[in-house]
Amino acid sequence: MSIKYLLYLIVTIITIWSLDSININAIFKKNKNIQARVFYFLLALSIIYLVTNCLYDLYESAIIY
Repeated sequence: MSIKYLLYLIVTIITIWSLDSININAIFKKNKNIQARVFYFLLALSIIYLVTNCLYDLYESAIIY
């Protein structure tokens, strides 16, 4: 398995765990649950992508050939 896939798995678990502590429904208007869930999903995907690529770039730059 590639290190990038492993990073995606680990970062996904940590991101979902950390976003679970935020009450996202309190930020949105009443009866806008679907928009809150879509926002939560897109926010999670964005964080997962950015953190994984950052960690992978750090990993690649640390390799000495």
